[in-house]
Amino acid sequence: MELQHFIDFRQMLHRFPDLSGSETATRELVRAFTLPFNPDEIHEVGADAKGLLLTYKGNTAGKSILIRSELDALPIEESNNFLYKSTYPGKSHKCGHDGHMAILTRLAWLLHRKPLDKGAVYLLFQPAEENGQGARSVLQDPEFKRIVTSHDGSLDEVIALHNIPGFPIGQILIKEGNFTPAVRSIIVRYKGKTSHAAEPENGLSSAPALAEFLQKALNMASADPNTAGFFLVSPIYMHMGEKSYGVTAGDGEIHLTIRSWENQLLDKRAHELEHMATAIGKEYGLQTRISWTEQFAANENDAAVILQIKNAAKTLDLPIQTLSHPMKWGEDFGLFTRQFKGAMFGIGAGEKQPALHNPDYDFPDILIEPASNLFEQLIRDFLDT
Repeated sequence: MELQHFIDFRQMLHRFPDLSGSETATRELVRAFTLPFNPDEIHEVGADAKGLLLTYKGNTAGKSILIRSELDALPIEESNNFLYKSTYPGKSHKCGHDGHMAILTRLAWLLHRKPLDKGAVYLLFQPAEENGQGARSVLQDPEFKRIVTSHDGSLDEVIALHNIPGFPIGQILIKEGNFTPAVRSIIVRYKGKTSHAAEPENGLSSAPALAEFLQKALNMASADPNTAGFFLVSPIYMHMGEKSYGVTAGDGEIHLTIRSWENQLLDKRAHELEHMATAIGKEYGLQTRISWTEQFAANENDAAVILQIKNAAKTLDLPIQTLSHPMKWGEDFGLFTRQFKGAMFGIGAGEKQPALHNPDYDFPDILIEPASNLFEQLIRDFLDT
């Protein structure tokens, strides 16, 4: 099958993006496209069965491996004007998940073209990666558990990739240890009381508490990514009061995203932030409510799996770069590598490529062939040993 077939499919996916938790249409496009590649089994998995799991089995029993792609797009208005630009206002594929899907569909074709001798391969098209809920929903799905444990009791390995702008096109980016950080977002809400703006002493304003919490949180940061104590604090959202200039602000809330290379350090800093927010609220006589959202575990790469990726890349004469520190964005594949032996790696999307989540980003179609070939090499090397 011609490569253009998969490029056309990628660009069709780009035209019709679905946001996290609403990927039914994308799932059905993937199902229809891969059906001619005759997977042995097709299952819907994850929350509300939004994900799709294809299974390819060899003639004899053996090891098993799962390769994951994502289904979801982002709530970003696309600024590109090419023919296949997003047709949905305020929605677009700005993380390259359309390209990751195209890679896995071509991998399905490669496994169909040359069937496995032994073992099993699972191709997972996972929903809701962007909001951190998809991996958890798949791993907790009884149907998913039943499928992967039906083959010798468990999965032997799990692998995923991500395209990464800022690196030479097609370069394989690897790192032992953590590939992505632990990330989560805190929401602090202070309950105050409004007053006349001329009589602020008769109210309870959340403004000084919000200001103090934000400044102290920022002072906790250690933003050098080359240190083990890396801890980044990013203000995301803050709100208090209304645009009514005779009324002081009563209630207020602030949202921060925090990240660290290590799960344990993030747990420690999260506890410190909770304690600090509560203490500040008490100081100003405010009720405090704290919640967390969009939590991503650090992606912990297994050294043996990284070696397999390196060896497969060398077999295919693909350029390799070892990263000095993890990527700074979160990835919910970390939940898979906490439960199974596995790894995530990157593939360079071009040094001058717009960054992920930029409105003018677009996945480079030139990556579909080498990435799917690398996955095939990895799979066959692993299952044949």
